[in-house]
Amino acid sequence: MTVDIRPRSNWAAYVPHPQRRHASAPPRPSASPWDPVGGVFLHHRGAADAAATNYASETDCLRDIAAIYAEDVTGPCGDISFNFLVCRHGLIYQGRGYERGEANGDGAVDTIDRNGGFYSIAGLMRANHAASELMLRSLRDLVQHLRDEAPRKTGTRILPHSFGVTTDCPGNLLVYAQPGSTIDPAAPWSGPADLNVFAAQRWVNATYASAPGYLRCLEDGRTGWQTVLSLTQGLQFELGITPTVQNFGPGTFAAVKNRNTLPAAELNPNLVRIVNAGLWCKGYPAGTEGTWTAESQNSLERLFRDAGVDYGNPGWPHICKGLLRMDQYRLVSGGDLTVQRVQQRLNNRYVVGLAIPAMTLVPCDGRTSRDLQNGLLMAMQYEVGIPLASINGYFGAGTQAGLKTKGSVVPLPADLRYLFRAACYVNSPVPPDVAYLGSDLDTDAQTDTHLAWLRAFQQFTQIPVTATNDFTTWAELLVASGDSARPATATDGITEITPARGQALFGAGYRLVGRYLDEHLPPTDPYYLGKALKPGEPQAILDAGLRLFPLFQYNGTVLANFTYDKGYDQGTIAHAKSVEHRLPAGTCIYFAVDYDALDADVDTSIKPYFEGVKAALAAAGSRYTFGVYGSRNVCTRISREVGATWSMVAAMSWGYSGNLGVRMPENWSLNQIREYAFQTGWSLDHDVWRDGSDPGVSILDQIQEA
Repeated sequence: MTVDIRPRSNWAAYVPHPQRRHASAPPRPSASPWDPVGGVFLHHRGAADAAATNYASETDCLRDIAAIYAEDVTGPCGDISFNFLVCRHGLIYQGRGYERGEANGDGAVDTIDRNGGFYSIAGLMRANHAASELMLRSLRDLVQHLRDEAPRKTGTRILPHSFGVTTDCPGNLLVYAQPGSTIDPAAPWSGPADLNVFAAQRWVNATYASAPGYLRCLEDGRTGWQTVLSLTQGLQFELGITPTVQNFGPGTFAAVKNRNTLPAAELNPNLVRIVNAGLWCKGYPAGTEGTWTAESQNSLERLFRDAGVDYGNPGWPHICKGLLRMDQYRLVSGGDLTVQRVQQRLNNRYVVGLAIPAMTLVPCDGRTSRDLQNGLLMAMQYEVGIPLASINGYFGAGTQAGLKTKGSVVPLPADLRYLFRAACYVNSPVPPDVAYLGSDLDTDAQTDTHLAWLRAFQQFTQIPVTATNDFTTWAELLVASGDSARPATATDGITEITPARGQALFGAGYRLVGRYLDEHLPPTDPYYLGKALKPGEPQAILDAGLRLFPLFQYNGTVLANFTYDKGYDQGTIAHAKSVEHRLPAGTCIYFAVDYDALDADVDTSIKPYFEGVKAALAAAGSRYTFGVYGSRNVCTRISREVGATWSMVAAMSWGYSGNLGVRMPENWSLNQIREYAFQTGWSLDHDVWRDGSDPGVSILDQIQEA
């Protein structure tokens, strides 16, 4: 890459005449050893000084470099000591350049001389200054240049001047003076760090290093689970909990509750500092020491409001726990104000007001999520009469019985009515684009818009169109499996479909059956299932009046299965097996993701796997299309981002994070809602087959004569 390094003559113009010629000249080689194999040291310009420049203009920067030269020219190298200098405007200036400097101090780092083995880079900023983004980008570019292109290339270390010596240098550049920071070209660019979070990280690590069980957090100025969990351990230590653990569990909650002290009345400065640090980590301004400031108080009261909780001792244990988690209580980008209002109401009434033991604060970021869905489910359990101690967020027999009675009356009681309509809102819009109106949450009226949305939702999810709050609609709104006892016309399983079994399935109302194209384990393996389609089985299925849809799964229950190469190989095998079984062109093959894959898994592994599948099927002539089996989230993302034709939703795993707070994929064709024993020794999955979707295989290709 090309880096613009401005020559010495730029700043030499501000050096007094007697020395200007020397300052303008190229740096002379040092007589001392010089091989910068170690890396770079970062420096700043020293303590805050009211008389010093604030680098408002580039002229200020040039004058300051000239002043550095004047200070250094009488020193060991008879020149400016730094190799390069970077200003807040993003300009890089040559000092000693690629020749040895003398700014790093005496001593060695793992036998590498500090001056003889490292470049020295100065940021033109004082201790009271923060690095600008332009400065950081230029530091990053300069480090990459020194590693890859410089006449004397350097190593990968990035160290602060204070490494191994007593100095405050490089001030607020300290957070960046480490490998993996935003100025390290080997790491992703992450922008400026939060200096208050960095200060909190340094303090908590230093203060609780010897606390039993304590785990250090990374000191990088970026809020994350490491940081808030280390702060949680600090809180536990101050409350007398030992050993400390990285979990804000019932014991920690009880200790905060029993202390019954809001931060404004707290006399322990370390507890105050932990709360201040938590506020900074949440993005709220606060004090920086163990003093509770007016800014701290204003921010804490704002956090209470953002979470929908009244300020005071009853809500404090919940707020304290939320403070030391990564949940957000302010509207985030893409968040919805009405969703946030629902989240706040759940917190106010059910978490703090009714104090349901199993409930914790719902994030109030305005986004649908697993936490919101669980919150709605537990709130509904209370409203249908489940005892407080029995509320657990599980859609079991008691909950279903309550919905079939108290939840299905018309009109609903006010709080239950709100929860029903809130569930409608978070399941909106319904394809193609039928949105639930936020105004319908706040009325008891059966508005035309409310009824129209209900009908659209019921039609889309293929449940009875009643436009009422019946049990089946409640179930479909709350859990992915919905009413798992409802009729369905498709099934899938690992058992061979013989003519007799085919007749039994047809007699039970099934019309489509899913079977696996292959199995990767040999019959001698203890985990062998014998699940693959048998020769002649597709014809037996069709002869029974059924249709067939093919599934493909080699160990799809673990992340390691999902790579591009494995997708390509398995796509190739799936094509060959489909041809072998005479499945006609246009058949959709469903490739399985049979576990709760997170978004990060989809990004790194699941998408590449399906891209491999897609490429393999294309290379084989695009005879077959591919579908996806998985959670709602996996199905939606693979369909949108890779192009799956149809989605088969693993809905009976309704507790999957990918099934909670995620709408039904637009291209769903099959909804797997229940597993049960159809006959002795023969278990089936009960799948809703969507009208007008994947037709399945109804005819086989002719046998080719030899």
